[in-house]
Amino acid sequence: MMIVAGIDVGGKNVHIVVKKDSHLLEKITGPTGMKKAEAVERLYDQLLKQAGWTRKDVDWVVTTGSAAQRVAFANASIPDVEADARGVIKLIPAARTVIDVGAEEGRAIKISAEGRVLDFAINERCAAGTGTFVEAMARALEVTVDEMSKIALQSTRSLSINAQCAVFGESEVVSLIHQKTPKPDIARAVMNAIAGRITSIARIVGLEKDVVMVGGMAKNAGFVDSFQKNIEMDVIVTEDPDYIGAMGAAEAAADEVNGKNPKTKT
Repeated sequence: MMIVAGIDVGGKNVHIVVKKDSHLLEKITGPTGMKKAEAVERLYDQLLKQAGWTRKDVDWVVTTGSAAQRVAFANASIPDVEADARGVIKLIPAARTVIDVGAEEGRAIKISAEGRVLDFAINERCAAGTGTFVEAMARALEVTVDEMSKIALQSTRSLSINAQCAVFGESEVVSLIHQKTPKPDIARAVMNAIAGRITSIARIVGLEKDVVMVGGMAKNAGFVDSFQKNIEMDVIVTEDPDYIGAMGAAEAAADEVNGKNPKTKT
């Protein structure tokens, strides 16, 4: 019996999965907070307790994410892009382009049939291309992020807002609100703006079918719809898209235990 864990420590949330042999057994997520290492420790122990195990039962732990190196009990860590590639290719073997949009950054990854990273590009200069921007705009519209996603699909006209800077973008949204612009149209403009930013980095690496979207924004139907229209291609959204990084880390852990040498970085 082999038990491995994958931990994705993001800027906003921690995602953890535990696998027994090749089967996903348990998963958990929670806010990263200011004390990232403590948040991971707490969630990891909670997850193991749910499964009826202790840390000694786990053969290998691999981390990924922006704060992956802060997890002292992990055996190794891998880059975000590798974790995404591993997680996606396990679920969707035909995937060749991975789009990951989370709270703090968006990335486009070109992968091989074996799940190797061939190229990638990251949008990390401004929050205007991330989930954090959507949350800020939802607050301005006085709706939840889920509500914003749904009403964006009800829009009847196309508007443009500045997607180069989150501050300017928010200013434009506030101006549209004062002009009594319908909320669905503003919501669609926000989704289109983010989709435009992500489309730009996707074209850098080249879009090749199948295109798979992961990360928290993959659960935002309004954004997915805008992105699909931008690239004029169908986009596959995985089950539990926000757990893909953790799943990829768990795959790397399993390969390490099985002696497949995934070149994890300690």
